[in-house]
Amino acid sequence: MKIELNSLTLTTHSFLNFFDMQTNKSLQLCIVLLLIFSCKNETQTKVDSEIKVVKEIKPQYTLTKDQTHNKFSSTIEPILRVKSGAIVEAFTEDAFDEQFDINSTVEDLKNFNLDLVHPLTGPVYVEDAKPGDVLKITLHEIEVGDWGWNAIVPGFSFVADSIEGSYLRTYKLGKDVTHVNFKDNIRLELNPFPGVMGVAPATPELLSTIPPRANGGNMDDPNLTKGTTVYFPVFVEGGLFSIGDGHALQGHGEVCGTAIEVPLRVIYEIELVKNKTIKEPQYETDDYYATTGFGTTIDEAAKKATLYMIDYLMTEYKLTQLEAYALCSLSGDLKIAETVDVPHMLVTMHISKNLFEDDKKE
Repeated sequence: MKIELNSLTLTTHSFLNFFDMQTNKSLQLCIVLLLIFSCKNETQTKVDSEIKVVKEIKPQYTLTKDQTHNKFSSTIEPILRVKSGAIVEAFTEDAFDEQFDINSTVEDLKNFNLDLVHPLTGPVYVEDAKPGDVLKITLHEIEVGDWGWNAIVPGFSFVADSIEGSYLRTYKLGKDVTHVNFKDNIRLELNPFPGVMGVAPATPELLSTIPPRANGGNMDDPNLTKGTTVYFPVFVEGGLFSIGDGHALQGHGEVCGTAIEVPLRVIYEIELVKNKTIKEPQYETDDYYATTGFGTTIDEAAKKATLYMIDYLMTEYKLTQLEAYALCSLSGDLKIAETVDVPHMLVTMHISKNLFEDDKKE
C-alpha cells in the first residue's frame, strides 16, 4: 500500500498512528524530526517571501546646483536629455540663490534681490514625451544641505496685513540631522522635500516661479517627500522637468512665507506615461492617492482638487459620478498646501488606498 504524507497538514500524532506499536522507535523519532524540520523550513520560506527587497538606487546622471534657471517657459533649453526610466541625481540651491548664509541677520532682508528667487535645477527633456502625456517622478532620496534659514519678509505672508515686522533665523543642518530646536522646549522633526517641481508650460513667456500652476511649480506641499510619486501633465515636447526650492521642514500652508529653506540633494526617477491624461499634478504614496488644484482663492482650488478626485475615482475604480462624489465627502481629505504664493493657492485632496479591498480596481 502506498501512503502519501503532507507535512503541512498531518500532525505528528496522526502520522504515528500509521505505524503499529512494533515499529522501531528510532524510526518514529527520525520521522518526527523530519516533519518538524520541514515545517520550520516552510515557515522560514514564507517569512522570507514577505520581506521586501530593497532596490539600490544608483543615479545615471548628476546635475549640479549651477545648472539652473528661475523661470518657467517652453523656450528654456534642456540641460539633459534622457530616456524614460532614467535616474537623476540633482543638487539644488536654496530658494534665494545663496543670498544668505549661516551668519546672516535680519538686516540682510533689506538687501535681497527678488529676481533671483527659485533657482531650479533643469530642465530635463524626456525622449518621446508629447503634450497630453504624463511624466511620473518618483522621489527616491532627499538630503538636506549643511544649513538653512527661515524668514518673515515684510509684505509677503498669509497674514501680512495683520502682523508686521521682519524675522530671520538660521539653522545648522547636514544630511544626518533629523531634528532642530526651535526653542529650548520646542523640538521639530525634519521632513525634507522640494518646494518646486514642475514641467514647462506651453508658452514662450518667461513666467515667474512663485505661484503654482497647472504645470506644478511652487506647490510647497510637505507631502511631496521621499517615497512619493508625483504625476505631471506634459504641455510641451520632452516635458522639460525642473526641481528646486528645497525645504527641510514646512507646515501645510507655509503661512509666514518661508519654510526652513535649504539646498538639497535629490535622487529621482523620471518615467514617461502614455495613455494617461491629467489637467494638474497628482501624487501618491503606498497609503493614499492625492489630487491637486490651484486657484486664486482657497474655494476655487478646493473645488478643482475635488473634481479631479471624482474623475480619478470614476476612471480607476469604475464608480459613477455620484458615487465618487459621495465617497469624496465620506473619506476624502482636503488639505491646504499653499496660501502665500500669490496670486495662486494650492489645495489637495487625499483618499486612503485602504478603502479599496486588496487595492484591486474592477
